[in-house]
Formats: sequence, C-alpha cells, structure tokens
Amino acid sequence: MASDSVERFLAALGPEHRDAVGARPRQEQEQLAAAWERELEADDELDTLDELSPPAAESEAARRVLAREAD
Repeated sequence: MASDSVERFLAALGPEHRDAVGARPRQEQEQLAAAWERELEADDELDTLDELSPPAAESEAARRVLAREAD
C-alpha cells in the first residue's frame, strides 16, 4: 500500500519537484507520502477543493507538504 501512496504523491507533485523527490531514498518518499495523506485527510479546505477537483486538492496538499519540509 505504501507504494500506491508514493506513486499517487509523486503524481500530485508538479514536474519541477517530481524528479527531485523521486530521486530521494524510498523511506523519505514514503514519509512524505504519509504526510501528504494526513494533509488530505485533516484539512477541511482541501475537502471542499476535492469535491470540485480531486487532482487540484492532491496537488495543493503535496505543495503544502513540501513547503513545510523546506521550513
């Protein structure tokens, strides 16, 4: 199941981040994917966006996870 999450997370990333994250160790990818899933589940704003555009909600959650990691 972690593999599915990682693949979905990578697909949600913009092309400018996809290759960089894809080159990281698998464990880091899985941690980021888990954080991404938590972001999708926890944020009510993303729930609303998900109803309108699931890919946009997934992309926004991925952006937030990478932004937090950069801080």
